[in-house]
Amino acid sequence: MIAILMAAGLGTRMKPLTDKVPKPLVKVFGKSMIETIIDGLEGVVDKVYVIVGYKKEQFEFLTKKYNNLTLIENTEFLTINNISSIHAARNVMGTDDCFICEADLYVSDLSIFRDKMDKSCYYGVYVEGKSDDWVFDQNDKGIITRVGKFGENQYNMCGVSWFKAKDAKIIKEAIDESYTKKGEFENLYWDDVVNMNLSKLNLIVHPVKREQIIELDSVAELEAFDIDYKRYN
Repeated sequence: MIAILMAAGLGTRMKPLTDKVPKPLVKVFGKSMIETIIDGLEGVVDKVYVIVGYKKEQFEFLTKKYNNLTLIENTEFLTINNISSIHAARNVMGTDDCFICEADLYVSDLSIFRDKMDKSCYYGVYVEGKSDDWVFDQNDKGIITRVGKFGENQYNMCGVSWFKAKDAKIIKEAIDESYTKKGEFENLYWDDVVNMNLSKLNLIVHPVKREQIIELDSVAELEAFDIDYKRYN
């Protein structure tokens, strides 16, 4: 099994902190967010690929700390949405079962990566009421029928997904196809491509609790979650 961690973005919502450091390397309780993910993947995957772009040189220490980790550069991160990070990883997509994770998550429960899954899935947190975030529509058999923004009383995306090799290959090929349509793909999220190919994928939601995977989108949220964060940054 492999893992692809998307760490190329600018992290603009956490400015001014991210003027100096990429968001995945921001420390929470003394450890960078990306390392909480990598530590959870230790012993679960054979290889970790980190897709870098913004301040890419700051990620180099990870290759020395983790023997099974390789950096892949996304040279398009400034001009193309995060579809470009999966495109940058196209040589490894589909070669094995695969975790795909946003790298700016704080994982408080490392056991979430050891859950046994037999179908490709998005990890999801159930949210009551209206949500402006990415959500999953499901049919009566639990199969995802839409991946997109806005919903009510639904599972919300939390930045972690897992795909069987055959499904990862379908996504890779669909992204390659999208790249042939100049002027149409540049603003796509990679999840948009998943949504457009759901009929081929048979995806389900893998439920987790909000406290297991923490998304911190601003300095204010970071301060509220870790009152000592300034000591580490």
